[in-house]
Amino acid sequence: MPIQMGRLQCLQTLTKFIVSKHNGSRIGELGRLLKLKGKLSIWDLQNVESVKDALDANLKDRDYLEELVLQWNDTSDKLNISDIQRGVLENLQPHKNLKRLTINNYDGESFPNWIGLPLFSNITYLDLRNCKYCCALPPRGQLSSLNELVIDGFDGVVTVGPEFYGNNSSTMKPFGMLKSLRLENMSNWEKWFPFGAENEGGAFPRLEKLYIVMCPKLRGRLPVHLPSLVKLEISECSHLESSLPIDLFPKLTRLDIIGCKDLESLAVSEQHEHDGITDLNSCLHTLIINRGLSLISLPRGDSLSALKMLLINDCKKLELPMHRQYSSLSKLSLTASCDSLTFFPLDLFPKLKSIEIYGCMNLESLEQHGRDSVISQIKIHNCPNFVSFPKGGLRAPALTKFSIGGFKSPWSMPDKMHLLLPSLQSLEILECPEVESFPEGGLPSNLKETTICRCNKLNESRMGWGLQKLSSLLSLKIDGETEDVESFPGIGLLPSSLTHLGIYEFTHLKCLDNEGFQHLTSLQQLEISGCPNLKYMPEEGLPASLDILNLGDCPVVRERLQRPAGKEWRKITRVPNVFIGKSPPTFNHLFTVLFCHCQLFCSLWKLSLVPIGSAHNIMIRDLGSGRSEHFVHDRH
Repeated sequence: MPIQMGRLQCLQTLTKFIVSKHNGSRIGELGRLLKLKGKLSIWDLQNVESVKDALDANLKDRDYLEELVLQWNDTSDKLNISDIQRGVLENLQPHKNLKRLTINNYDGESFPNWIGLPLFSNITYLDLRNCKYCCALPPRGQLSSLNELVIDGFDGVVTVGPEFYGNNSSTMKPFGMLKSLRLENMSNWEKWFPFGAENEGGAFPRLEKLYIVMCPKLRGRLPVHLPSLVKLEISECSHLESSLPIDLFPKLTRLDIIGCKDLESLAVSEQHEHDGITDLNSCLHTLIINRGLSLISLPRGDSLSALKMLLINDCKKLELPMHRQYSSLSKLSLTASCDSLTFFPLDLFPKLKSIEIYGCMNLESLEQHGRDSVISQIKIHNCPNFVSFPKGGLRAPALTKFSIGGFKSPWSMPDKMHLLLPSLQSLEILECPEVESFPEGGLPSNLKETTICRCNKLNESRMGWGLQKLSSLLSLKIDGETEDVESFPGIGLLPSSLTHLGIYEFTHLKCLDNEGFQHLTSLQQLEISGCPNLKYMPEEGLPASLDILNLGDCPVVRERLQRPAGKEWRKITRVPNVFIGKSPPTFNHLFTVLFCHCQLFCSLWKLSLVPIGSAHNIMIRDLGSGRSEHFVHDRH
């Protein structure tokens, strides 16, 4: 900081003050800035040489300061630091009007008494981070206006108990106004003791959000009386007790459980189960469970009747009950979970709009026996035993996106897709070597995007796909290793509506046939990759509408196109943007690269600048003169 900051005696706004160690202003300069207001951050407090210097800052008289940040630099040298820092913090006591306080990287073993005093009745936000040598949390329960509390990085804390709640003789309930509590990165925290008798409650009456993150040694159960809790997140707390009774949080709407490997069930409390009460919590609408390696069961009864979103990942032992109706669920995602699931009954999910199933190893079928489904998106991937869709066809008139992949067993596409899926716009079939054909009647007429990847038997029947009838089809991406494909696409395969065509991994492809391309009058983007034997472009050139040509991993044609006077080069000269290289950028990741070429720089405003990725050949075309510059590059 500039020296003699204290001479700016009319200064009202100073957002950051950095304490100097040798040159510059010392912390005592703040004592002369009597008119400071708003927010003040004091950094590098480890440079304060004596507790008297901190007292000279006279923060106690700054009655217009609303927010204070006290920041030390993290240091591994603890020798004689703890007592000095505690004294410094003691003398940096702010005015009672303060509303927000943050303390970071404080190395003292305890906090001064002023933190947590009821005197600070205006504090609404308190953030204590990386106080790794503190063995106990300071009493904050009597801060009558405290709305949000963050405790992060208290490695020395083993238990949280009475000292946290404050004066037991007070008639005020601890943390009476607190709405958000975050306890994070407490590597040695083992036990959280309740306030008073376990069944009495009283603390946290208005707490709405509770986050417990990266507390690997925490055992036992959470405070059981949180009547206002709306959101609960427990992450990387691997030793919490085996059962979490969610019915004790009657207003809970969202629950996130991540990396709690010992948790076995989400259940009702013992008392409620004894009384036969199993449906107390009907507010929960979002449930996310990730890496629940021991989790076996979800709550029984109607506890999940209001659930709208259920995301489960890496919970192989979990059983998804199929004897109840999920009457409100609109989104379901299962990833590497529920090994016991063999069929999925759509009828139990009347409001389901999106389902994503990945890696359910024993799933065999999708079933539907009742009315039409309202589902709009289906993704089923890497379920090796999947064999069938509903008999008679999948009745989903609102389905817009259908993605399936990684099916190793023989299976067939849903029947009557052209009639039962009238809204389908996007179809993906990925790595399904045993699927042989599309269903009788063909694909829905409103289809706009289709991707076929590594489906060799399906590729062999491509001339029977009926794509030429799909007047709405705009994008086709096809990837395969079919041996007999030497010319592509062939007459009558593709509709004239196509704007984007991608051809990948056809190892025996030699030429793009002229007849197949000439009627593609709407084609704007053509991407060809992984076709090592491709040699010829269409005899009469590419469609005049083409704007971008992207060639990658096609060494033969690349060699022929590196001769600007050659026949193949003349076939593509009218394409404005050409990429030729080993790993071309995809159309979804275009970016602009600026070349400062001396002759073109002066007319930069009329250049067509193209992305090159790792292309070897770049053409930049001057739209004003029509002149092209050709560059050859060997490196990225």
